[in-house]
Amino acid sequence: MLTFQSGGVTLAYIDVAATTRETGVPVLLIHGFGSSHIVNWVNTGWVRALVHAGRRVIAFDNRGHGESQKLYDPADYATPKMARDALNLLDHLGVPQADVMGYSMGARIAAFLALAHADRVRRLILGGLGHHLVDGVGLPLEIAEAMEAPALESLTDPIQRMFRRFADQNRSDLRALAACIRGSRQTLSENQTMGIRARTLIAIGTKDNVAGDPHRLAAMFPFARAFEIEDRDHNLAVGDKSYKAAVLDFIGEAE
Repeated sequence: MLTFQSGGVTLAYIDVAATTRETGVPVLLIHGFGSSHIVNWVNTGWVRALVHAGRRVIAFDNRGHGESQKLYDPADYATPKMARDALNLLDHLGVPQADVMGYSMGARIAAFLALAHADRVRRLILGGLGHHLVDGVGLPLEIAEAMEAPALESLTDPIQRMFRRFADQNRSDLRALAACIRGSRQTLSENQTMGIRARTLIAIGTKDNVAGDPHRLAAMFPFARAFEIEDRDHNLAVGDKSYKAAVLDFIGEAE
């Protein structure tokens, strides 16, 4: 595991070369809340699929997650700060431009990155995040309370239970995750989404009751389209084969 410094925060990352002749710009992967680069991108086969398609793959653990430094002040998890982490990693590796894919919270981070640094993002893939990028403030605040509950068994709300179970399975730092939920609640306006000029794919499971509508969000972007991941909920959609195929087609399209 490699590490780098981003504004004084130690972040863990991987940098995997293509297994065939490189056929495009590198791909930067940004995982979702309570996850890690291993859970979101390695275990689901994304890294393998992308490197076999001729792409260099860069992925990192967001602050407070995985092997990266844990922070406990919600202000440390503001989405622009987390987007700056992604930019700092590209700078650290000397990568001038990448195709950027984020999932759920990672998609929110990716959108902020694409808006603030348009020249660094060639193609943008937003997985597990629909119109709640604009009309909403991220995952329900009650998830922070779920992280602070004494045990999973004390929770009755299905969404709280889903995210607490996921965090427990990943042996996450629950206090850091609670701070992350409270701090990463920024949105973009419709005018701001119109300022994202990268061609964008918005992919959401048809059984996802967390992300919001992909078609509503796609209509707010100048160059976006929606892709429905059939019969998948928020957690299962990320590893879906049809999602991978759609993304590989999308990033392989001619300009």
